Amino acid sequence: MGNGVYAMNRLFRVVSAGVLTVLVGATAASADEFLGSYVARISYQDKQASDGYPLDTAAQMVRQDRANFHKFHNSDPDDENDVWFRSNDSRSRLERMLGQGGAMSSGVRRAIINNEPLIQVDVYRNHVEVTIIG
Repeated sequence: MGNGVYAMNRLFRVVSAGVLTVLVGATAASADEFLGSYVARISYQDKQASDGYPLDTAAQMVRQDRANFHKFHNSDPDDENDVWFRSNDSRSRLERMLGQGGAMSSGVRRAIINNEPLIQVDVYRNHVEVTIIG
């Protein structure tokens, strides 16, 4: 009978740990709510700062795309509107989120810097994710 109690106790701990892991994961996922997406073409004009100097990072270029769209009304034909990055402060936050791990793969960063890709930006409350769609 001792072995049976030990086995049941061990099973209970394993199942409890699994349930806790699922609950913590669900809580973390719901805390970073998906807000929506937009599409943008990162073109040559997005690779230059407003005062003309060349930008160095993909994050700066994606931010400049939103400044060109919202502030300067100088968008590419493929650029879509978004409701999240209209102000300079929100674009600054976008650039910080783009610098977080997982926001862009190294391949996405290279494509933005070296080409003129069509990107999709998935916007979450606390992070963004960028993918190449064309």
